[in-house]
Amino acid sequence: MKKYIFDMFAVVAPGLEEACARELDALNVSAVSISKGGVAFRGGLEDLYRANLWLRTASRVLVRLGAFGSRDFPDLYRKALRLPWGRFVKPGTLLQIKASSYRSRLQHTGRIIETVRDAAYRALGGEPAFDEGPSQQVLVRFENDQCLVSMDSSGELLYRRGYRQMVGAAPMRETLAAGILMLLNWDGGKPLVDPMCGSGTFIIEGAHIGMRKAPGMNREFAFMRWPRYRQGLWHVLKTEATCSERGSEELLCGYDLASEVVELARQNAVNAEVDSVTRFEVGGIGERRGSIVQAPGLIVCNPPYGARLGNDAELTELYRQLGDFYRSVYSGWQGAVLCPPGRLVKALGRGFDCIALLNNGGIEVGLYRAFL
Repeated sequence: MKKYIFDMFAVVAPGLEEACARELDALNVSAVSISKGGVAFRGGLEDLYRANLWLRTASRVLVRLGAFGSRDFPDLYRKALRLPWGRFVKPGTLLQIKASSYRSRLQHTGRIIETVRDAAYRALGGEPAFDEGPSQQVLVRFENDQCLVSMDSSGELLYRRGYRQMVGAAPMRETLAAGILMLLNWDGGKPLVDPMCGSGTFIIEGAHIGMRKAPGMNREFAFMRWPRYRQGLWHVLKTEATCSERGSEELLCGYDLASEVVELARQNAVNAEVDSVTRFEVGGIGERRGSIVQAPGLIVCNPPYGARLGNDAELTELYRQLGDFYRSVYSGWQGAVLCPPGRLVKALGRGFDCIALLNNGGIEVGLYRAFL
């Protein structure tokens, strides 16, 4: 069987590009190059499957279908018609096409979508007979009159691991939590504490990292509906992932003031199969954690930085208390806080330096670290 080599692109949130590149390097994929918003790489089906199975920081993995210059719609139709649609799409599959255009003559994204869709359906033998059924997402990007067409191999966004069926207010995405832990060089060999844990994302993602659990183990992917899907290869990769798992000697702890939120975190840990190495308890940041502070590790949290607490004075006081709590209870640890740049960082007190600029729920935030 001929081995196809694909040009691929792992899409990531701003600030996580380097972390994703390190992940891909660990997977032994080739030709990694970093750009804003993602990491480009090349490989075969095994690399594609492995990337979807293992990447903790990517939101989706794209396969480049083709690239060409085009400045009018008839030309776009002709060139789109020649793309190898049948390699990735079965006849009768609905196409969900999204388009964007920057500094290009073809600006009307609705007509771009219509033109590419018509070409694709003609190449595949006709439009689907029904408006419901299996679908495939296609991304079309124009920039400087250059068109790039990509197939989404992931389907649902990769942060949807499948374990977090219940969430609290303003949940952090799993991909961001995992990326932050990687930026802090946390690998599971030391204790991990989140004093404001919410639905437990930092702790659960940390447990997956420490136990080497593949984040894509228990979900479906778009590539499973492609004509050349190799179920046997996927089964082998999942078996290898299961065999690479390990136990954890560290206890990962999360705390929150709300008992109902703590219960959500506990249930999420059960769903993620990490409840044996995680502990979630009710507690505020002013309460000592004597049972866990003996061995230095990492304490990290994502405190509120909006209007949920009420007024600015309350929020500033919370950050002051948080900084004092870090220094007094977790001396000798690495401490980190995710929050917007400015006055709240100053309220944390001395020693916190920004090591990355990220985005959380559409808000620009910094990852601030201190060695306590």
